[in-house]
Amino acid sequence: MDESKAAGRRKRRVDLYLIRPSNYDDDGYVVTYVRGVLPSNTLNCLAALTREVVERKQLPADVALRVHLLDETVQRIPLSRIARRTLRGGRSAIVCLAGVQTNQFPRAADLARNFRRSGITVLIGGFHVSGALAMADQVPHDIQSLLDAGVTIVKGEVEDYWADLLNDAIEGRLQPLYDFLNRSPELRDRPIPLVDRRLMKRFVASNHGTIDCGRGCPYRCSFCTVINVQGRTMRVRSVGAIAAALRENWYRFKVNFYFFTDDNFARNPEWDGIFEALIALREKEGIDLHFMMQVDALSHKIPGFIEKARRAGCTQVFIGMESVNPANLKDAAKTQNKTIDYVNLIRAWREAEVATHVGYILGFSHDTSESVHRDLQTLIHEIQVEQASFFILTPLPGSQDHRTLLRRGDWLDPDLNKYDSMHEVMAYPGFAEPGQLLRIYQEAYETFYSFENMRQILQRTAPRNYWNIFKNFLWYKHSALLERRHPMMAGFIRRKSRRTVRPGMATPGWWAFWAMRVAELRDYGKGLVRLLWEMQELWLQTRPRSPAEQALLEEMQRIYVSVQRRLTVAELQMACKQARSHLPALKVPSRVSLYWQKWGLFCSKRWLFTRADIDRNWRLIRERVRGHRFLAISPRRLAVTAWLDFQVTTLFFVAFVAACRK
Repeated sequence: MDESKAAGRRKRRVDLYLIRPSNYDDDGYVVTYVRGVLPSNTLNCLAALTREVVERKQLPADVALRVHLLDETVQRIPLSRIARRTLRGGRSAIVCLAGVQTNQFPRAADLARNFRRSGITVLIGGFHVSGALAMADQVPHDIQSLLDAGVTIVKGEVEDYWADLLNDAIEGRLQPLYDFLNRSPELRDRPIPLVDRRLMKRFVASNHGTIDCGRGCPYRCSFCTVINVQGRTMRVRSVGAIAAALRENWYRFKVNFYFFTDDNFARNPEWDGIFEALIALREKEGIDLHFMMQVDALSHKIPGFIEKARRAGCTQVFIGMESVNPANLKDAAKTQNKTIDYVNLIRAWREAEVATHVGYILGFSHDTSESVHRDLQTLIHEIQVEQASFFILTPLPGSQDHRTLLRRGDWLDPDLNKYDSMHEVMAYPGFAEPGQLLRIYQEAYETFYSFENMRQILQRTAPRNYWNIFKNFLWYKHSALLERRHPMMAGFIRRKSRRTVRPGMATPGWWAFWAMRVAELRDYGKGLVRLLWEMQELWLQTRPRSPAEQALLEEMQRIYVSVQRRLTVAELQMACKQARSHLPALKVPSRVSLYWQKWGLFCSKRWLFTRADIDRNWRLIRERVRGHRFLAISPRRLAVTAWLDFQVTTLFFVAFVAACRK
């Protein structure tokens, strides 16, 4: 027998599972979606580090490592299958629960205990364990219980120690706790987060990638955990390595849109070099790259920052505005934000045709129901941001807020699953009644993402940003108002498993579970249809129009004003002729198109702007059906209404799908 084949058979087979856990909903079911929205940068980082370890042959020569990336927000974790595979002779498994946030920690802990009961090696890291251990006076009970169960806790960033961790896990010599918090790695020569195409296919946009170009933040916000885990000194990746990764991802995977996950890209000391590299990729190599990033409220004052960001392909910035009340910002130690300059901040980015998305926190000590309503109007009408993410103030373990409240003995909700910025987990001075702040939080989303505000935003936005903002509106209304989940933690089409419930909660019977699911899916379907129809109307009223179409609409409006009635086919043809004299490229509509106006779809000055007439016809038909007046329904009206509705809906979906593919 060939010696190399014999050696290959003697290799120890090790399965490495890099898992991003989800969390539980309020009913105790694990939150999983058919399609996700935001991928995990931590999984991508660990995948890249693992590939580097294998390529450098830093593992024992007799080990054959197989890597599995699992994201529970978009797929089920096969606990039983992993356990069975591990029990087979000559095979072992290592489970790494990675990037665990506080609201994910209860689910991560349950997964860890399940794996440990099967004898599987488990490590857990991320912001919760790192932040909690960094700011606590002693090891918190929830973390200690995992240590007692034989789970290894990893505190801090692992770039410089990943090979050692894997070797310790493979050889069975893991320590209970690894503390790398005060040994933050230099990122300049570390591998760039790896794009996994199989995993990305589970997300809405498979052409998206994530990169943390730098880590750390120089500010001292009291609610932030980043500064106590990644530090206040900015550490950055090599500009050349970033450019090379972007180029490779484009040619290999056609990935051309990135979320730069830096907590504050504006304070990355290499921002200018990164932008120059992106500009070269776009303008010299013809790679159509785009990205979004997080910046601070002073970013517009950095000379050349906005202009270069625009040229480099930035389409959207996320700004931690947090509040328009200076007293709230002072209490949160976010004194770098100057509310008096918010209007100039948003205007500067809008003039560069970069969409603005702000983070806004509710529940500060100076907030009340009345002040939040007033501040929201300021945000909408004076500052005029284009998108907003609302959060309930949450004292996350690892933040100064959490340490202060804990030492003071204030009440904190013991259920970490609720620490997701959409639950009340502490006492809020301006909201004495339980649930009051939660109602204000929901009202904030309903107000900002009202049809009227979305319409005004899309009408004034730059054409290059129209579809990006439109898609975000759909995403946010679907998540926050239909599913009642924070958009940054939600996806599309919820999955539920009868047996995947939180420990301590009764598993429902088969009939009871499916009766509940059918009712949920029915209500979800109705809500989704209403949402899609609203977005279709929004598109009709705001969609960018060609110069030829605009000229035709203006000519039709002029004729309509003069006759004050619905235009005839002859008058429509005359309008086309007049408009064509100004724009030779304008085509005269076909007779079929002219019939659309005749049958009430595009009437008077709302021509091409609304589906109101279709909806009015459907309401009339429904009223007659409910009144059992079937003979009063005009077959002709029914057929024409259905046909026109089909055409407009088709046009909307064709335009939407085309925008999604860009």
